Amino acid sequence: MASLAMLSEKQFQCAICQQVFTNPVTTPCGHNFCKECIQTVWESSEICKCPTCGKTFSSRPEMSINTAFKEMAEALRSICSSASPLPAAEPGEVVCDVCAATSLQVKAIKSCLVCLTSYCEAHLEPHERVTTLKLHRLITPVNNLPERMCKKHERLLEMFCRDEQRCVCQFCTETEHKHHQAVAIADESRSRKIQIKNTMEAFRQMIQERLTKVEEIQNCLKFSVVNAEDEMKNCDRLFSSLIHSVEESREEVMSELRDRQKEAERRSERLIGELQRESTELQGRNTDLEELLNSEDHLHLLQRSQFLMTAPSIRTWNETGVYPKLCMGMMRRALSKVHNTLMNEMDYLKKEEMNRMQEYAVDVVLDPDTAHPNIVLSADGKQAGRGELLQIVPDNPKRFDPVICVVAKKGFLSGRFYFQVAVREKTFWDLGVVRESANRKGMITSKPENGYWTMRLRSGNEYRALDSPSVLLSLPKKPEIIGVFTDYEEGTVSFFNVEDQSHMYTFTGCLFLERILPFFSPGVCDGGKNIAPLVVIGVNQEV
Repeated sequence: MASLAMLSEKQFQCAICQQVFTNPVTTPCGHNFCKECIQTVWESSEICKCPTCGKTFSSRPEMSINTAFKEMAEALRSICSSASPLPAAEPGEVVCDVCAATSLQVKAIKSCLVCLTSYCEAHLEPHERVTTLKLHRLITPVNNLPERMCKKHERLLEMFCRDEQRCVCQFCTETEHKHHQAVAIADESRSRKIQIKNTMEAFRQMIQERLTKVEEIQNCLKFSVVNAEDEMKNCDRLFSSLIHSVEESREEVMSELRDRQKEAERRSERLIGELQRESTELQGRNTDLEELLNSEDHLHLLQRSQFLMTAPSIRTWNETGVYPKLCMGMMRRALSKVHNTLMNEMDYLKKEEMNRMQEYAVDVVLDPDTAHPNIVLSADGKQAGRGELLQIVPDNPKRFDPVICVVAKKGFLSGRFYFQVAVREKTFWDLGVVRESANRKGMITSKPENGYWTMRLRSGNEYRALDSPSVLLSLPKKPEIIGVFTDYEEGTVSFFNVEDQSHMYTFTGCLFLERILPFFSPGVCDGGKNIAPLVVIGVNQEV
């Protein structure tokens, strides 16, 4: 019955709407249409003619509904409704435009680029049967078919202008795009697909890089947990050692104070006893002398007085010292012991810190395109010295002038990096890091606000960190190798004396914002005392 219904539907289809007739009427030339369809066609045209054969009528014919034909069409519609329905369109699928006009959501199977209409299986049948319709281009169903038309010429967009990178119609290529490179959209599509594949491959590589980075971060996080635990253990050991040293020294001092107090008490008791004994003896002698003084026996007085007037055997107490304060130097010695423990721990920590920083050592090569004309660079880009004559070099925005400076070729946008510079035998120099965009022309004020994080030496012994404000540094020892460590994310730049591993200065709260570069200035000649170059050296490299 379904095949019979389909056959009958072909015979009872309106040539205009491609559906079973609704209120069919017959034109004077014998062709049938839906009444509403033919009226719509004639109302939109100045000439009244048959859409099927093209016959023209001088006036609009009066047509009545063909009742018998109408009944047959309705019977056919009833039969078709009882037959197997065409598949309904799922959300997101293209709908048959003809069915959609009757509020039916039937899935389209093809779109016609000539009719600019999408058809279901039933309404596609004329394109498979009618010779002229067979010539139409059918594609996999797509939405927005009108967008495939040139808005200016109302022709199909079937060409691509490579000059303006947009789709055009054939008329466009013969007019405003006449002198442009235009190709068929199929050719451009094939070319674009190659680009898409390349882009997809690039994206896949980028995805893989990010997945690798995620794995790296996750592994780093695992190591950081282990390192944090080690750090906490080390911290606990260090402070426990200090606390033990302090408590031990405290106990030693307290014990010694108690011992000294007891000894002072014993000595005091002994001295008091001796003084009391001597006082008693002197008191007895004094009593005998008083009796002798009152005696009238002159002979007895003369015989006894010489003995009694002679002092008994007693100490000279003026030379015996008694002091209330017992701990002279005791606290100093105790704190000195704690200080020695602290210094031992500091030496250990300095060595550990230096080793960790040197793990981030980078290969610094100086950039000749940035060097002031007075700077002479070594062939390997590792040394920067002050030349006597200006070199003839091209001026460019990257070159420092007139300040005698140079920066490294490679900069850093993230992470940590460390480099070392030998400065021995120099009396002037500047070292640190700078923003890539920092001013390089005219007189430069080195400070963080201007994108400079540096320290300098002047006059052979004046070390200063060029912070805001600058800080005069008091260094116990003249450094011969300077280590510079930068942590981009933490916003810190630190300077170290590599020989004794001592910390000199740290810039904190640095807002780098962009790529930063290692910075060097060998300074002025200083009367021939500053002719030695700055030398970038590797970790553990002999100079």
